[in-house]
Amino acid sequence: MDYNLNIEQKTSTKAALKKMLIFMKEEKQNLIIAFAVMALNSGIGMFTPYLIGYTIDHYIQTKIYRGLILFTGILLGLYLISAVTDYLQTKIMGSIGQRMLYSLRNAVFNKIQSLPVAFFNQNKAGDLISRINNDTDRVNQFFSQSLLQFVDSIFMMAGAAIFLLVIHVELGLAGLAPAVFILIFVGIISPLVKKKNAASLKSTGGLSAEIQESLGNFKTIVAFNRRDYFRNKFNSANAINYKASVGAGLVNGVFVPVFTLFSNIAQLIVLAFGIYLISIGNFSIGLLISFIAYIQYFYQPLRQLATLWASFQTAMAAWDRISVILNLESDMPQKVESISTKTADAPLLSFNDVSFKYPGGKEVLHDINFKLDQGKTYAFVGPTGGGKTTTASLFARLYDPTEGNVFLNGNDLRSYTPAELSKRIGFILQEPFLFNGTVRENILYGNEAYKLFDNEQLNQALKKEGLEDLISRFENGLNTKIAAGGDSMSLGEKQLIAFIRAVLRKPDLLILDEATANIDTITEKLLEDILQKLPPSTTKVIIAHRLNTIENADEIFFVNSGEVAAAGNFDNALQLLMEGKRES
Repeated sequence: MDYNLNIEQKTSTKAALKKMLIFMKEEKQNLIIAFAVMALNSGIGMFTPYLIGYTIDHYIQTKIYRGLILFTGILLGLYLISAVTDYLQTKIMGSIGQRMLYSLRNAVFNKIQSLPVAFFNQNKAGDLISRINNDTDRVNQFFSQSLLQFVDSIFMMAGAAIFLLVIHVELGLAGLAPAVFILIFVGIISPLVKKKNAASLKSTGGLSAEIQESLGNFKTIVAFNRRDYFRNKFNSANAINYKASVGAGLVNGVFVPVFTLFSNIAQLIVLAFGIYLISIGNFSIGLLISFIAYIQYFYQPLRQLATLWASFQTAMAAWDRISVILNLESDMPQKVESISTKTADAPLLSFNDVSFKYPGGKEVLHDINFKLDQGKTYAFVGPTGGGKTTTASLFARLYDPTEGNVFLNGNDLRSYTPAELSKRIGFILQEPFLFNGTVRENILYGNEAYKLFDNEQLNQALKKEGLEDLISRFENGLNTKIAAGGDSMSLGEKQLIAFIRAVLRKPDLLILDEATANIDTITEKLLEDILQKLPPSTTKVIIAHRLNTIENADEIFFVNSGEVAAAGNFDNALQLLMEGKRES
């Protein structure tokens, strides 16, 4: 399955909004309260210009100051209520936005965790981080800030339009006419705005991926003195991001001057037409002042909508990048069938007519058949690129075969849950990854059996397994701190922790993928001793280039050119390695 997120996918605005509102379904009551407060605030705002015009015509021009004082007090009270409603709607929508951001980020992260290894092979970590952090925040900013202003502006414009038409229909229509041209302009320019913002977000993700790759491999960069190479790559990504951001900024900024122009034209129309109506006795000065205020109330929110519309298009572009992840489904679902008890003659693991190829690549394995019995040690050897690690990855169900089936204890491997597979199958890599934390946290990672043990109980368990001497090698024992990625430890120390972690789990099948390739012979001997602590029933699979690691294997398989064949004894395996064809 193709999991490439850079394949352009577009959704309609209506469909996008419908899906986004799913994350706000728990906020229905709060949204109703927020919109009610907005409506009250807008209603107060709409009523004040009319009161001002009425006061001018009936109390200022007639010099009835008692009425002037009364209406001034009424206006002051309305302004105070408006200030309170402004605060309430900002607080409510801000809280809604933060909860939505929390739910959205959880949904994206949980979806990513449910996807297979192939997804991570096809996408850069930096781009995924950008989607989880930056893109979700763009959506949140629209809902927590821009949506509040957006709805408030709609209320204001609707109220202002009603008052304009009620006060004087002809003058109202004349003042609203320029808005038609604004709507036409928005309809024409919006697709371009969304396209430019999508390109800007994509370039930001690319820049994030470039930074993540450079920082993650900085030791290699320094070792080969290739700072210039990564500097040039960063400059290139930064230049692309700059160009895309400038393009997005230009189209986002085009709304405000256009909206302002038509707003000014509308005011000129109202002023000229209003003065004419006053001259023929069909209008009053107070109403003209109110009318100009209502025109401002209509076009000022419209100018705000110019900025908000750009924010909305950015949010839609960000949502497209988020939704492409949310719409993905794993091509490795659990097969719904009951797991039977292992029969006496069933092998621990077997390949039946298995073929495999990576997405968009050529076939790595073709029509493979073999079996692994319980309690034995197997070695898989072959030239680099022959398919050894791919075969091991199929053991642990990091991938599913393109064709054929893999069986564990006589059951289809796909019928086991991820938790069951993790418990039954251990995988030790050439360079194990350690998490930021302590030795204790790392050796118990994913091990529910010792989850509730305190340090004393855990030390007893380690002693029982004969592993306490290894823990004492670390300065503070179980409480030894480990930096992010395990950079504070040597490769040998990392491997000790990885091996202890595997032994404590007591898996049915333990896969060692070049696990001792980069360590000294003393540490290698220690690790071999650790393996001896495993139960006799544990089946071990060793993938190695170093011949001393496979001498004592019960059976050796030669992997190359899409084939996995029994190599017989050690001497025959050595001969095959010396003469073996490299994958064509």
